[in-house]
Parts: sequence; C-alpha cells; structure tokens
Amino acid sequence: MKLSPEQQAMLMGEKGETMAKVVKTLVMYGDTFGAERMVPITSQYGHTVISFGLKVMKPVYDLYQEIIDAGLTSGQKFTADPKPLDKHVPSNIIEDLVFRKFMYTCQDDYEQQLRELGITDDDDYTCTCYLDQVGNTPRKGDVLSWAESSAVVYANSVLGARCNRNSGMLELMGSIAGFVPEFGLLTDEGRKATWIVEVRCKNRPEAQLLGSAIGMKVMEEVPYVRGMEQWLGTELNDAACAYLKDFGAATASNGAVGLYHIENLTPEAKEQGEALIAENARVYVIDDAELERVKAGYPVIWKNPDAKPELCFVGCPHLTLQQLFDWTESIEKALRSSGLKKVCVPTVFTASTPVIKEFSKTTQAKKLKKMGVILSYICPLMYMNNPLCKKKSVITSSNKLRTYTSARYYTEAEILELITAKEEKK
Repeated sequence: MKLSPEQQAMLMGEKGETMAKVVKTLVMYGDTFGAERMVPITSQYGHTVISFGLKVMKPVYDLYQEIIDAGLTSGQKFTADPKPLDKHVPSNIIEDLVFRKFMYTCQDDYEQQLRELGITDDDDYTCTCYLDQVGNTPRKGDVLSWAESSAVVYANSVLGARCNRNSGMLELMGSIAGFVPEFGLLTDEGRKATWIVEVRCKNRPEAQLLGSAIGMKVMEEVPYVRGMEQWLGTELNDAACAYLKDFGAATASNGAVGLYHIENLTPEAKEQGEALIAENARVYVIDDAELERVKAGYPVIWKNPDAKPELCFVGCPHLTLQQLFDWTESIEKALRSSGLKKVCVPTVFTASTPVIKEFSKTTQAKKLKKMGVILSYICPLMYMNNPLCKKKSVITSSNKLRTYTSARYYTEAEILELITAKEEKK
C-alpha cells in the first residue's frame, strides 16, 4: 500500500505509539483486501456497532482505554448502536438478574468510555443514526468509517455515501486516524451491480421479506433491483426511505449486502442507470411464489411451535417517526374492529430517543400508550441475547431479529392481526 508522507510518519510513530498501532491495523486491513492507498474520511460523524457492556468484551474495553489514555479522542464525534437495557421492556426478576449481574455488567463503565471517545448524550444511541432527528446523515459521496450493517447499507444505497462493511473497533480506528483503506464499496468498480433482480410481484412485496430473499441469493454482492417504481415511485420521500431502511437491513443480515441500487430511485441508479450493471451480471426473478417459498423456509426454533406469542418486537432497525404514526393508526383501527381496547400480546416498538421525543409531543403517542404498546430505545437483539429471553415465544416483523435470535418472523399485516385479534373461545 502506498501511504502519503503524513500517513507514513504516523505509522512510524510520529504521533505516538498508540496512533502507530491504529495506522498499522488499518494498513493490514487494507492489504488483506488489496487496497493500494488510504482515502480521507469526509463525513462529520462516525458510527460504532459496539454499544453493549458484556464482560467477555474486556479486550475491546482495554483497547479503548489505551486510545483514551493516549489522548486520541479529539477526532470525529460518533453515534453508536442502541443500548441493551430498558426497565420499561417486559422482563421478570430472574431475567433482570441475568441482564445486570451476568450479562451487561460493564455497561456503565463502557458508556463512560464512549463519552470520552466522542459520544455526546443518550440521543446518540441508535441503529438509524442517519435519520433527520438524530442528525448523523452523510452527504452523497462522503467517505465513512462506520460499522452496523443496516446503517452502512442505508448510507451507501439511499444516501449515496461510501463505506465498507467494517467490523467493530476498525470503524473507530478509521475515525481516529482520519482515513480508511480504499477498496470494495469505496471504489467505482466495487459499486457496480453483479446481479439484476427482476421484481414481478402482483402487490407491493413486504420490505423485510424481499430484502431477505435478495440477501440470501446475492450474499455480499451488489444487486440492481427493477420493478419497484410502481410501489415506491421515483422520489426518496419518507415512505420510500422507511421501506428501503427495512429492506436494506434484511439484505445485510440475511445476506451480507453493503449496497443495492433501486432502478429510477436511489441516487446512483437515477444518475447512471444501467451503466451501474457489471458485465455478465446474473439475473434473479422474484414473484409472489418465490417470496412465499423464502418465507416458508424460515426455521421455527421455539420449543413449542404452537405456543402463543408472549412478546412482540417491532422496530429492528429502529422505527421512523412516520412508521410510528402509521402503526398507531393501524392498531387503533384493528382494535376497534375486534372490539378490544389494548393489544393482546405485550408489544414493544423501538425507535431512537430523538424520534421518541418528537413522537411523544403528539396525540398519537398518548393513543399508542393507551393501547398498551411500549415505546423503547432498546436494541431488541441485545434483549434476546439473554438465554432466558431466548426461550420466550417472541414474534417480530424484523427479518434481522429473526436471523440473529429465536424470534419468529411474521409480516406486518400478520403481526397486526396477532396483537389485536380477540382470542376465540373454544
């Protein structure tokens, strides 16, 4: 790799031993993927995926402390993934004991480290850092040093920024150094589509289900998706962006997609069109039958597959403000239809703290609370990591949560029915 004189000096220890280690790590990272040079980070904020204080993560905390002690905390500010604990989310005494005494025992100390590294307040913890309410929104063409697969794929695809799927810690090192190795999704060639996805569904496909199908098919490659204009239009409005947020999270977790192009909608697809498609790109046709096939293939790993749902999570990744409004309206109508006043399954909606604050100012927030839905900033995945919680029959409309935990996936329409339908008497 060819380093600039300044980068070479940093590698040789001009800015201290710890910075030299940081640069050496980035060089090794770049060499692994054939990068020929470093490129400067141009975004205002970084984003880290590590937000949980597990004792087993001690090597991470030790490394962060070395960085803090070396005074390398004056670079980029950053946001982090959601916190793992919230007392408002249903859990029993024993589950709480496991959370606080055996799992997230280092949470307070770790959050103090994050503050010293550049986190400013609780508003900075979310997987949807790019939403307007949070403010970590990269510009088109910005080079990022982020982790969190759903945030990276959104930044690349919907915002037109450039970022590879970095691991935790590496993203912080890039932010501290101010540059990252140039390869993969940071290059024009790496952003070309090697798959053409033809969507031929009769109705708008469920975002999480369509993303899952594409992710499992193309894995880490780049898809160019056709046939979505009739449902998403050609402008990135709130509805389209919310759809793409959930769609992208599923492509990134059910596969390893870091970038997708939606014909006539996402920035690069609108600008370059079919010029984005690489030579000899493969074709994947998706119709309603294919989506049903994919959904039918999801394993049900509950001990009792016929168990009644004990808990429902909606919002992985975190919900947008408009999604909160839409869900509130849908639940209100469904409960009225079934003659109920509250949801019949304990239900948790998750969103970023800034979105929750803004939503809480509205009359809809009072309605949602009255209907028994809990609003939380939590990361559902971190909640489900508790071995006791894994045993619960948890339902979700998130394909990411389904993939990483024992939660069972249902479409949004199915979730709505499950949490609002009156139980039939035998």
